[in-house]
This record gives sequence, C-alpha cells and structure tokens, in this order.
Amino acid sequence: MLVKNLYNYYSTKQQKGDVIVYDYLIVGAGLFGSTFAHEAHKRDKKCLVIDKRDHIAGNVYTEEIEGIQVHKYGAHIFHTNSKKIWDYINQFAEFNRYTNSPVANYRGEIYNLPFNMNTFNKLWGVSTPQQAKEKIEEQKKTITGSTITNLEEQAISIVGTDIYEKLIKGYTEKQWGRPANELPAFIIKRLPVRFTYDNNYFNDRYQGIPIGGYTKIIEKMLNGIDVQLNTDYFDHKEKLDRLADKVVYTGMIDQYFQYCYGRLEYRSLHFDTKILDDTDNFQGNAVVNYTDDITPFTRIIEHKHFEFGTQEHTVITEEYPKEWTVDDEPYYPINNSKNTEMYKQYKELADIEENVIFGGRLATYKYYDMHQVIGAALATIDKEFS
Repeated sequence: MLVKNLYNYYSTKQQKGDVIVYDYLIVGAGLFGSTFAHEAHKRDKKCLVIDKRDHIAGNVYTEEIEGIQVHKYGAHIFHTNSKKIWDYINQFAEFNRYTNSPVANYRGEIYNLPFNMNTFNKLWGVSTPQQAKEKIEEQKKTITGSTITNLEEQAISIVGTDIYEKLIKGYTEKQWGRPANELPAFIIKRLPVRFTYDNNYFNDRYQGIPIGGYTKIIEKMLNGIDVQLNTDYFDHKEKLDRLADKVVYTGMIDQYFQYCYGRLEYRSLHFDTKILDDTDNFQGNAVVNYTDDITPFTRIIEHKHFEFGTQEHTVITEEYPKEWTVDDEPYYPINNSKNTEMYKQYKELADIEENVIFGGRLATYKYYDMHQVIGAALATIDKEFS
C-alpha cells in the first residue's frame, strides 16, 4: 500500500505502544529494489520501499501521454538470452514482438544499426560480406601503433575509418563529453558488427516491450508492499533505519558513505519531450541516433513505435547528454581508472557494513541492462535466503 505520511503513522503507533518492525527497508523503487521487495514479500517478509521521486519504477518508468506509453528516462527495450529471466518478467506483463532496429542519421544520410551489410552497401556500394571485410581491412591500416590505446583506435580497428567518422565519432563524443581519442578503448569493445542483412540490434533470443508500459510491471511487483514516495533516504536516515532489521540500498554508493573518498563521476541526460498533434509519424522508427557533431542531441525516441501505435498524433523525446552534477540524475558511470579505484575503496566499506545490502547500478557503480538487474536481484535474494 502507499503510505502517505510514514512518520506521522509511525509516531501514532509508538504513542499507542505498538511497534512497527519491517524486515527490510528498501531504498529505491526501481527494478532491483522492486524485484527484491517482491521476492522477500513472497517469503513472508515485511518490506517498506521508499523512493525520492514521486513515482515508482525508477528509470524504467513509463507514463501514458495522449494514449501513448512514454519512456520518461530513455528507451528501454527488454532483451535477454536467459529463459529463466524471460519467464520471470513475463509473469508481470505480456510482451509484444518489438525488435530493436535503430537507424543512424548523419547529416540527413540514413544508415542501419547495428553495422551490417545494409550499412556497408549504403556507405560503399558493396554487396557481399567479403567485399565489406576487404574494405574494412584496408581502412584499418591507418592505425600505426602496435597496441590499441583509446576508443578512436579501437573503433577503427573494428569497422574502419569511414564508419568511425560518420557513425561513431560524433555520437560518442556527444555522449561522453570528451574527444574519442581521450576515451578508454573498452567503452566500445563490444561494438556490434554483422556481415549479414540483419537490422536486429540484439542477438538475444528473447526481446520485446511490455504492453501497457513498464510501470505496470513494478506496480504488480509491489502489490501488497508498503511504499513511501517523495522520501529522500538521507533526509531521514536515522528514523528510517530504525524501522527495519536490514536496509537494501540502491542509491549512489559514494553518497551512502558521505563521499569520504570523493565523488564518483557520471554522465547525465536531459530529456525534451514534445507532443506533436499535427503528425502521426515523425521519423518512422522508435529510435533514430544523430551521429554528427552538429546536432546537439544524440537521439530522438518516437514512443508510439514501441507498441506499433496507430494514434493520429505522436510523442517524441530528444535526448541530450550532459555533465553530471549533484542536482542531476546519474545515468552512466565513467569507469576510468580514477573512478574504478575510488569505487573499490567504497566497495571495501560496503562489504563490512552491517545489515545493509548494496544492489543496482548506482550502488555497484556499474551500467546494467534490465535483465542483468533482475538477475542480480534474484541472486541477492538467493544469497539472503539460502
């Protein structure tokens, strides 16, 4: 249930001589916290879930606008190779057959993503995999060093100079706010390249979008569990900690330890969402990446295409990367050597913290796909109740 005023409720119970005891205080109503809460509740544990936002579901939150499910914090396409995870998430929603096939817009030129034979044909006029491989091999020769030292060299070593210049460089530098030759190579090591005419971005066996949005999934996960929104854990930490035997913390790990080793760095995002009443189809695809260095945003999401919408209007969101400040939502950890070493120090503190479980992307300073978040939460549950 939604607890509207937790502190008044708690004080009243205390005055009457009652004691409120939760087994778990769960900080964060996103995918990790909600999965943990659901599984603990199934095991007859009493949970309280809090979140500083005014809604549940964290970054997978979807909101219906003009009859269209809008992904408020960026596009979320569920995909996994794990039948266990797929079966698990499907108990909360029916998924459609959406296949992620983004396209790239480079100064008005349209290319298929991931890089595949359609991309190579448009770019070079080649028609066979062998021709495409020969073209890439020829362009890779521009790298003269014996070792790969940065993202630029890594990208060229995989796809050559033409694709790097048109479809990687501008997008990546906007995304990270730094020159590509100053970014670490590992960021782009898993760059998908296919020598087939296949526009499916993911190779995973299972893929789709929940019909009716992700928020309904979290609502079902939290059914029967106490939830308090608009509640910043650190504003009331002492009181909140006294409510439960254990804390499941999904916020920023450095904030939990009062930044004693310094602040971990992130990239953040700004979303500009617009309702377009004068068109039913703005760009013909759910996701279009803008890969040039002139367009200020990295991509436009047209939400209706996630669910094959037929509305007479549409809703789009422009996505602008930005430097993270304490007033912003942290989205992407910057896993350079400095931050990695700092996180290790915080991890050592977390490992010895009594009665606190750290989980999720912010508490582990790691970017997760949704299926990985669920998998991590279920693994945590297994460890907790083994």
